[in-house]
Amino acid sequence: MLAAAGCLPALAAEPATLDEALRSLYNFDFPAAHATLDRYIADHPQEALPYAFRGSAYLFFELNRLGALESEFLTDDERLVEKTRPQPDAHVRKQFQQAVGDAQARAETTLQANPNDRAALFAMCVVSGVTTDYMALVDKRAMGSLALAKRSNGYAQRLLKLDPQFYDAYLTAGFSEYMVGSLPFFIRWFVHFDNVEGNKQRGVRNLELVAGKGRFLGPLAKIFLGIIDLREKRPEQARKLLSELAHDYPGNPLYRKELDKLAAVR
Repeated sequence: MLAAAGCLPALAAEPATLDEALRSLYNFDFPAAHATLDRYIADHPQEALPYAFRGSAYLFFELNRLGALESEFLTDDERLVEKTRPQPDAHVRKQFQQAVGDAQARAETTLQANPNDRAALFAMCVVSGVTTDYMALVDKRAMGSLALAKRSNGYAQRLLKLDPQFYDAYLTAGFSEYMVGSLPFFIRWFVHFDNVEGNKQRGVRNLELVAGKGRFLGPLAKIFLGIIDLREKRPEQARKLLSELAHDYPGNPLYRKELDKLAAVR
């Protein structure tokens, strides 16, 4: 019987999916996220989005290593610009740059053939967004990242004009709205984002839409909303969001750590 079993054909592995890769990413299981993305890219080498998500995985790995995802860091403007944090990892930087370059090249090729390709526009939105975050949070060049943030918002606005139900794109639009609304007036005077008024409440509504209906970026929208709640002194709302994230992604210790901090200040 065992000999016969050895002659049976091996079962084919389940195809890798981007949803599976992002689940590993939100669990901070970076090796699993990369392994899934590698399998997906092997089957879809010309798609831009998996390379953009590969860049996201390198970004989150580096932010976690640097402690730049801690609530104290994200809610304290002085810490956002401090220069004394650990230095970026040069190898991770190279891998990040390669991933976003691969994504951008494929997306731009697709958009040259079809400027309204939704997947390519979304990939460019993600690429511009993660590059903005790397510049602001890793390279500590917050003001210099504004141009990239404007670019990311531009792709999001183009995509939403084509398809208002592409809910993940509201994350960039919502974050842009909240960010511009949080800038000092003298900076906001010189900064113009397409279709962005600096209405923080509108920004929060857009993020809530992604949290409820986004396919890929719903958990990230919850993270952003939790940060906003902490900045706006709404700990109960932040606690609710963190509890949902800790339940859905138990492999990520950051959510539980932040919940413990909130419990300690009750």
